[in-house]
Amino acid sequence: MSRKVMTAIAGLSVTAGLLVAAGAPAGAQAGASSVQAGTAEVAAPKPPKGARAVVQVSPNPTTRRGQKVTITGHCGGGKGLKAVLAGVDRKHPVLRDIRIVKDDAKGFVAKATLAPEIGNGVGPVFVDCGGEAGVTLLVTHV
Repeated sequence: MSRKVMTAIAGLSVTAGLLVAAGAPAGAQAGASSVQAGTAEVAAPKPPKGARAVVQVSPNPTTRRGQKVTITGHCGGGKGLKAVLAGVDRKHPVLRDIRIVKDDAKGFVAKATLAPEIGNGVGPVFVDCGGEAGVTLLVTHV
């Protein structure tokens, strides 16, 4: 994976953490049209080039070890789904047997299985769309 994509993934991880720390819903997307602040609406900033892919995991939260999940989204201008990574430690991935079913940039689909040794918590799921990256959080209640 290129250094540029890894930098984008790291930046997205920090952004996801800040959204959770700020009290934003875990499923909040950086590209949302607006955020309510009191009575005035403030436009959300557009994500930077390299971080415009959108990704969702279903079901989320997961409730069983070994549970099958579906990863969907779009590449936000990227070339198509190239890879899906789950977790930050390659020795102990959150998802196993990740299979890209449809790599279309306008709507991708991948399937995976929740790792059998996973516990309760939250972990990132990253997508690499060949020039654009995206991240979401997967919640586990096992």
